[in-house]
Amino acid sequence: QLQLVESGGGLVQPGGSLRLSCAASGFTLDYYAIGWFRQAPGKEREGVSCISRTGGRINYADSVKGRFTISRDNARNTVNLQMESLKPEDTAVYYCAAVSVMFARNWCSMMTNDFGSWGQGTQVTVSS
Repeated sequence: QLQLVESGGGLVQPGGSLRLSCAASGFTLDYYAIGWFRQAPGKEREGVSCISRTGGRINYADSVKGRFTISRDNARNTVNLQMESLKPEDTAVYYCAAVSVMFARNWCSMMTNDFGSWGQGTQVTVSS
């Protein structure tokens, strides 16, 4: 059974850093594009970053560009999101999602409708 599990969330002060991980079980991430999304209270889920199955294509939302870095470690079957210079507006539940892209080596998306498999989310709170 395909399963994604996020970890690494927590409480951090403004300007701090966190590293989120998305671990896959029941399947290998080699043939999947991965997206990171977040949802703040009262707001719609939004795309934060995505990475193609090869890592050759990476996109970031304008709000996190230059502060967040997505990477994948296929050997460990994980995708990470390194978050630096965190701001209170980054506070949200962060989700990773996967979509099979067997023949699209350099495709990724930050649209929620493109993804069929989701993790349960991890809370990130940025507050002093």
